[in-house]
Amino acid sequence: MALNPLANPKGVKLLCELCQKPAFELCTRCRVTYYCSAEHQKADWLGIHEKICQLLIPLRTPLPIIGSEEDRQHRHNQRVIRQKQMIELCRTTGQKLLFEGKYESAIPAALASLKFVIQVYGLSSIELVPSYLILGEASIGLKKLFQASEYLSQAQWTVIKTPDCSDEMKSKLYRNLGLLEAAKKNYFQALSHLSNDVYYSSCAYGTEDIQTSGGYFQMANIFYQQNRLDVGFSLYNKVIDIWNDYLSQLVEQRTQEPVVTTEIIGQINSDVTDDVDVLGEAREAEAMQVLKAILELREQQPVQNASIMCKIYLTLVMLYFIINDVKQADIFLNKARSSCENIVSGDSVMARKITLLSKAISQMDITSIAS
Repeated sequence: MALNPLANPKGVKLLCELCQKPAFELCTRCRVTYYCSAEHQKADWLGIHEKICQLLIPLRTPLPIIGSEEDRQHRHNQRVIRQKQMIELCRTTGQKLLFEGKYESAIPAALASLKFVIQVYGLSSIELVPSYLILGEASIGLKKLFQASEYLSQAQWTVIKTPDCSDEMKSKLYRNLGLLEAAKKNYFQALSHLSNDVYYSSCAYGTEDIQTSGGYFQMANIFYQQNRLDVGFSLYNKVIDIWNDYLSQLVEQRTQEPVVTTEIIGQINSDVTDDVDVLGEAREAEAMQVLKAILELREQQPVQNASIMCKIYLTLVMLYFIINDVKQADIFLNKARSSCENIVSGDSVMARKITLLSKAISQMDITSIAS
């Protein structure tokens, strides 16, 4: 819907959600969001607005001033809670889009989170950093390295001036700095930053955590680009081991649930439907990106290690099992079974895991048919 600037209240300047230029378009669904053009409206819709359109209405509607001071404070507190929820939703969406390689779409999500952070925490808070990092990584993906450097400089300065900045935040900052240097082909500096990423992530989570595995993965990518394949694949193997262990725990939790009769299968389906995705959107997207990338690189090699390929396939089986994709889980299960048969000395652990996953997938398939 086009806006007539003369119809705006005196002194009110409507600005584009994405670029802050004068707005001439209105979202007709929420009627509280404005754009300079249809192109920016579409970009915002694809990036984040579709998810938060209706949620913005109470947040952008002035709070009533009637009632007692206690009532007004309560309404303010409720708004802050909603704003914090929006920060998390926008960040998660932005991170998911980054893992999926949708860099253009990640920018509106990051900008939205940045606005809410400023409203809740102010212009100098450490809470600004995750949004800057998403903007920086998206810019790297779009080959806009100068813009990426600007965002990451903002993030780095905020971290420097925050003495109690967490190891987790430092880890994320150094990972993005590493990605920026890698994009510039400054591989020595990139590896230095990524080493710091792994160090701080290890301090926060431990060396064998999936949070830390992201640093190993990015380092492996650099070694691979330098044709240092032994080091690269060694790190890729470590990443697979970490994800394999993590997903094994999730599968174990899922399969430990008691088996029920067909009379209450409907109740199980209801519970599964109501349950939030175990991995979360961003982590699921990360797992897909990392595992598929490593698999593709391994399959390109002239000589393949059957044991390693079996583990990669099994890790993907577990991922698809967790996200309830029976078809893909079954495809990779067959690949894992074939690879396991090619292991000369045999692998009882993998063979046992294949058997357990086969039963679990069959049960999942029966349940989906029954529903």
